[in-house]
Amino acid sequence: MKNFLLIGASGHTAQHHIKAIKETRNNLVAALDPYNGKRILNSYFPKARFFSKFKQLEYFLDKLHKKGIQIDYMSICSPYFLHESHIRFGLHNNLNVICEKPIVMNPSDIVPLEKLEKESGKNIFNILQLRLHPGIVELKKRVENDKPDEIYDVDLSYITDQDSWYYKSLKGNITQSESVAADIGIHFFDILIWIFGNVKENIVFLNKDDRTAGLLHLEKARVRWFLSTNYETIPKVIKENGKRAFCSMVVNGEEVEINECPPELYAISYEHILNGKGFRIGETQEAIQTVYEIRNIHLTSMIGDYHPLAALPLAIDRNQI
Repeated sequence: MKNFLLIGASGHTAQHHIKAIKETRNNLVAALDPYNGKRILNSYFPKARFFSKFKQLEYFLDKLHKKGIQIDYMSICSPYFLHESHIRFGLHNNLNVICEKPIVMNPSDIVPLEKLEKESGKNIFNILQLRLHPGIVELKKRVENDKPDEIYDVDLSYITDQDSWYYKSLKGNITQSESVAADIGIHFFDILIWIFGNVKENIVFLNKDDRTAGLLHLEKARVRWFLSTNYETIPKVIKENGKRAFCSMVVNGEEVEINECPPELYAISYEHILNGKGFRIGETQEAIQTVYEIRNIHLTSMIGDYHPLAALPLAIDRNQI
């Protein structure tokens, strides 16, 4: 049994991590969040200590150290813009780190963190649960076993309805979440690069608060992609079925089954990490670079090979919500 510390305990993603720690038969000793995350903790670790300020947590860790009690891992589920500083906190306190994606917001932060990781003798792991999705694993094997010069045509669509709370929260704040591409797209850019190779060209047609779209030329694929948090962009047939989200990956005309992401993939991710097989920080470099470029490069005129959903009329301005 390993001892865990959790940073960012009140959010939706934190529940997956807390449950994964429990399901892998480990112990959550303490958690920190400026908001009340104790209700979630009580369901799995009622004896876990809860802190709202870092000074309180640091004092607690110092007491444990004097008693000879070791914390083995720190899981990070805090807002994206805090990941880099929280990773540093973990390494400075002699902890292995497990961090949600995007692991950092700026690709230039990765090399210094890898250097600090080496100096500390501890490890930084990234949760990339979609790499463990059965449909994604099967697609990767297919691409690896196919013709080496095959170039695949891929259409990626991901739309998840978000209401006014989202645009007023940290996720909707462009300086703290760094856009739709980082918030809901980083998972998909990671698996696309993992399967089809590194980016040769990154073209962005649209980049708004509630949607973004572009074209990626990878080593083995041409990917038309569209991401949105606006319900009005969901295809009509999906709305008629009462659904408020739409996820689709079509490869050479065939749908890849990724609509359902099994919640147990978090526990499997933790098992991989505990068995020394977790995904390391350096493996995220290309996806982080891709999202960074999407946020910052000049837009290309919407002509030629763009995702059909990208041409939908713009609907809402988050400042009017």
